[in-house]
Amino acid sequence: MMDEIDTQAITPPGENHDLSAIVVPLLKGVLYQGDNPEQWNSLLHLQVQVRDYMAVLGLELVLDEAEGYAFLRSKPEGDDADTPKLPRLVTRRQLSFPVSLLLALLRKKLAEFDAGGGDTRLILSRDEVVELIRVFLPAGSNETRLIDQVDTHLNKVAELGFVRRLRGQERMFEVRRILKAFVDAQWLAEFDQRLAAYQSQLTQQEKTVDE
Repeated sequence: MMDEIDTQAITPPGENHDLSAIVVPLLKGVLYQGDNPEQWNSLLHLQVQVRDYMAVLGLELVLDEAEGYAFLRSKPEGDDADTPKLPRLVTRRQLSFPVSLLLALLRKKLAEFDAGGGDTRLILSRDEVVELIRVFLPAGSNETRLIDQVDTHLNKVAELGFVRRLRGQERMFEVRRILKAFVDAQWLAEFDQRLAAYQSQLTQQEKTVDE
């Protein structure tokens, strides 16, 4: 997610309007091919210029043509102590445990969906999301309280850009494919081990509440 930035200050001086029309939206968030095909095509055409300009700001362009999304992330910091560090334009956010769990479950569901070779859009209802979480709850946990909080967690995941509500269907969600860029294949391969840690943490949370 991005900090608020004066878009007039970030418009590259002397560049044509097409480049500015790509740079500014990227600094605000993720670009999706399906949302604006014309803008996406402009990005593909100008991606070399976009990468060069973003490098000046300490950012790098992540562009996945196959999945149809692009976003910015901070360039890895070097080990050179003499190199001045640029201020971060991309804010890091600490995710809560329930949101992290939900993201992990959605990423696993997306992998299973892709393996099926069907539609390219994974659509889930709120009830289906509840079922994803219920399966992994430890025995004796307060299931009702956690399920009641699903909407809060879904709202947070939507705010982060990993799901979006379908227009006119507030209880239906599309899992955005950009989730694959943040929860990678290696992380997913370790899902079972991580899930065991999640279940242990849930158990500890319940014991703390009961006490």
